[in-house]
Amino acid sequence: MTLTPLTRAARLRPGARVAVVSPSGPVPDDRLEAGLDVLRGWGLEPVEMPHVRDLHPELGYLAGTDEARARDLEQAWCDPSFDAVLCARGGYGAHRMVDLVDWAAMRAAGPKVFVGYSDITVLHEAFAQRMGLATLHGPMVAAETFLKDPDTQESLRATLFEPESVRTLGLRTAGVLAPGRARGITYGGCVSLLAADIGTPYARTSARGGLLMIEDTTEDPYRLDRIFTQLLRAGALSGVSGVACGSWQGCEPYEEVRAVLADRLGGLGVPVVEELGFGHGPTALTIPLGVPAVLDAPEDGGPGTLTVEVPALI
Repeated sequence: MTLTPLTRAARLRPGARVAVVSPSGPVPDDRLEAGLDVLRGWGLEPVEMPHVRDLHPELGYLAGTDEARARDLEQAWCDPSFDAVLCARGGYGAHRMVDLVDWAAMRAAGPKVFVGYSDITVLHEAFAQRMGLATLHGPMVAAETFLKDPDTQESLRATLFEPESVRTLGLRTAGVLAPGRARGITYGGCVSLLAADIGTPYARTSARGGLLMIEDTTEDPYRLDRIFTQLLRAGALSGVSGVACGSWQGCEPYEEVRAVLADRLGGLGVPVVEELGFGHGPTALTIPLGVPAVLDAPEDGGPGTLTVEVPALI
């Protein structure tokens, strides 16, 4: 099955109400407060869903129970007063709650903006596969990168309010692992989460016509090798048009990571760009998922770019 463009949500305007949810790990109060202040500075009205600050009674790596996290997402989406749903942080836990969400009710509620990354990759895939909805792989409200890096903030702000202004994406550091030019539909996220999705309900079985966006954090090179090998053996990269790599924060040494990327992705015979500038790194650009785009990996070695053919939001 070939990937096709997904339904895009409407852009935000000053005064928009945005729901904040915690689908995965617990959220530090001070960072959440700081992130909410940034959103208010943009003219938005952020609203915390009831369980955003919860802590699971027994498993301290989860922000409340699976059922509570699922209900927060579902209720925020189905409430017509919200124009967007923003994740507070990643961590771990989305795989535990994704099948508890009433996706039929959310489909009936219609499209709206959804933003997150890291563990939120699980939900990006669910929105794409179960709702046919384009989403934003972007910084989370309580993420340190969002709070500290002006370029990260501006990338998200511009995407939310002026999406036609951020059509060509990539940092000047973006290099080329395999040259070429490819067109496809963007999808992906944290590569370990994509691998963990294999064999689960609604998991992709093909990447035909897709431009794969991948990044990760604190995975040793040999673990990344195992992740990519699993994806390759499962056929999950079959038919992919091109690959854009973001940051590999904490996956040192990077020379070994690059060798893994070249070894595991080189056989695909498609363009591959490295260090495009999204994910867990010091600057995290907002990348639309589910939209047609062109990946340029110049023969002269860079810089590589990703150009979306339509604005992320309508």
